[in-house]
Amino acid sequence: MEYQILNTSTCLLVLLVFIPTGLGICPSSCKCSGNDRNVDCSGRNLTVLPQGLQDNLTYLNLSFNQFVDLDHQLTRFTNLRTLDISNNWLKNVPAHLPKSLWELYATNNNIKVLQKLDTAYQWNLRVLDVSRNMVERAVLINNTLSSLKFLNLSSNKLWTVPTNMPYNIETVDLSNNFLSQILPGTLVRLQHLTSLYLHNNKFSYIPDKAFDQLSQLQVITLYNNPWSCSDNQTIPYVLRWAQGTAARVVGAPCAEQPWAGPEPAPARPTAPDSSPMIKGTKAAGREASAAAPEPTKATKTHKQFKAKEVPPLASQRPPALLPGTERGDGPQEAAATRTILVQASGQGNASLAPATASSTTPMTLSITSGMPSDYSKMPQSTTATLRQEEATPS
Repeated sequence: MEYQILNTSTCLLVLLVFIPTGLGICPSSCKCSGNDRNVDCSGRNLTVLPQGLQDNLTYLNLSFNQFVDLDHQLTRFTNLRTLDISNNWLKNVPAHLPKSLWELYATNNNIKVLQKLDTAYQWNLRVLDVSRNMVERAVLINNTLSSLKFLNLSSNKLWTVPTNMPYNIETVDLSNNFLSQILPGTLVRLQHLTSLYLHNNKFSYIPDKAFDQLSQLQVITLYNNPWSCSDNQTIPYVLRWAQGTAARVVGAPCAEQPWAGPEPAPARPTAPDSSPMIKGTKAAGREASAAAPEPTKATKTHKQFKAKEVPPLASQRPPALLPGTERGDGPQEAAATRTILVQASGQGNASLAPATASSTTPMTLSITSGMPSDYSKMPQSTTATLRQEEATPS
């Protein structure tokens, strides 16, 4: 009895030790974890799938190997969530991938075209990374990839922004391509897009209204593009959008070279200031008035005179001269007016002496420094009278 129990225990121990290896639950060339459902076979120089992989895998890493073709070889892993086939020699995305995938990483391969059937039935796919390949065309079917949040097609050879991108997508990386155009309606449906990377491309302009529907955008990169900053027909849209958007614009177009916008409208004519000649004349007049002796009689002057008649004096007394004439209060401002009284031309300089009982008609002369603005109104007759009085001896 004891012998039978001992034999049974020994058999059970042997089964526990050798069954996993014999059944090949975890291939010898791979590392396994999580009940052998997470398998890492990266960096093993594999050209074919290792033997012994479980069908209920949830994570499989086949990166940094020598795979050239994996078509129809991964379909049986119906519980697979994450597949990494980066850094191999694949020429296309493996056909008939399991529909259970959440994340697919296929970077740094030789993929040239992203066919519509490569993603047609991937309703659960959330992350698609096909960066660092040679993709020249990416064909997406409308209303597919409904769960996709992250699309990375950077470092490829795309010329046009892919159309029919899923409407729920949040991050799109198209940097380091040869993109030069965005077809109408390409970005209209992307109401949930928060990050858009377009740097290091060949954009010279952005079509009108291309970014208008990106209401949730938080960051966009536009640097290292050959923008046509001097083209007033095509470049204004992206410049206005970059200034008005609430998103963070990294590398705004034409930031280093000013945009040659439309020519400004000519300025409205304004009242001209005093020319240098007039200013110089005023200054010379002030210096001359400061250097002149106190006036005791009418002297020869080149200033403007404006004569007007005043009513006869009420009483026979010497006419009172206003300040700044006979007392010599010093030079006045450039626009100051000085007033003196003169008599008719036949009485000589009698206006400068006490007046007598004779009927005298005094006149007021306003002397204003500065250049005259209207030469037609200069009192030529008054100027001639003063010159005649100066010639007559007192």
